[in-house]
Amino acid sequence: MDSHEDHQRMVTYLAESRQPAIVIAASGMCAGGRVVNYLKAMLGDPRHDVLFVGYQAAGTPGRAIQRYGPRGGYVALDGERYPIHAQVHTLGGYSAHADEQNLVDFVRGIPVPPREIRLVHGEAGAKAALAEALRGAVPGSKVVVPA
Repeated sequence: MDSHEDHQRMVTYLAESRQPAIVIAASGMCAGGRVVNYLKAMLGDPRHDVLFVGYQAAGTPGRAIQRYGPRGGYVALDGERYPIHAQVHTLGGYSAHADEQNLVDFVRGIPVPPREIRLVHGEAGAKAALAEALRGAVPGSKVVVPA
């Protein structure tokens, strides 16, 4: 879509046409961008499916859709509640986020261990667990989890 107007026409067409379609939207947490318009128009219809192939952080609309969609819940988009009647699916293995073991192995593979490792991204519990794993794997490195 070259313009916002073209995009809006497509959203309206897909929502009203009852024709099957596949919409591929940019990755993200469903908090902004064109995907929000598609979600608003299509989440309430059980004929639609939403497929996540990337990580959805806690506290984001994407995570809320994953969590509450299977229960027939709702998601807040742009300050309004939208019921989730579409089927929600998540495919694993496509995220750019590494798991704990991948990160520990990466740090272990550094020829000269770093003096300090700062964990600045991720959920608090995951950062705490990774910090402990790194402290055990690289005892000469100071592992810091800033508040």
